[in-house]
Amino acid sequence: MTLTTLPSIVTVASERPDVGGGPDHPMRRVTSDTAFAPESWTPERAAKVGDLFDSLAPTWKERDGPERHASVLDALDRGGPFPSGTCIEVGSGAGVATPVLVARLRDVIALDLSFGMLELAGSDAPRVRADSSVLPIRSRAVAIVALINMFLFPAEVDRVLAPDGVLLWVSTLGEATPIYLPPEDVLRALPGAWDGVTAGAGWGNWLVAHRAA
Repeated sequence: MTLTTLPSIVTVASERPDVGGGPDHPMRRVTSDTAFAPESWTPERAAKVGDLFDSLAPTWKERDGPERHASVLDALDRGGPFPSGTCIEVGSGAGVATPVLVARLRDVIALDLSFGMLELAGSDAPRVRADSSVLPIRSRAVAIVALINMFLFPAEVDRVLAPDGVLLWVSTLGEATPIYLPPEDVLRALPGAWDGVTAGAGWGNWLVAHRAA
């Protein structure tokens, strides 16, 4: 595993909001479990998470703003090259980041567990309701898996990515993001050997990872 850290070159004018994230947030435990103990993602846990995000959906877009896109844009600017082909945005939510991905990557499919979130998403990309622990995607079929403030299901990421595919992992509030893993933990959780490049950007940070040669 090789992880290259680029200097942070993106700043934002406003202070990072306090959303109550951090190591004690309940979602932090779920995030760690899904990455390192996949058996912890039971139908009961999936239902609870889906219900939670359904309840949050009506006000989700109120959290959006240009500062939350800084880390996504920096990853797309400096994390490449990105292979051509389909990008699946897993955990797309209400679609706040989808237009950014579509503008740069074009062929994007948005997937989320929450029907309430998908209902509020725009028409920038096709929307699919799915449990991301069992993606409705053929093996080795996609060029990019984008996870923005999203759980990591390592085996599914590895399964659906083409041999030259890449994982785009973004935490828009950095370590204060409720659903968060450090970039080195993301690489460690993925099956086999992976390399990556990472950087801080604005409030957040990002990782672009690919299988080691």
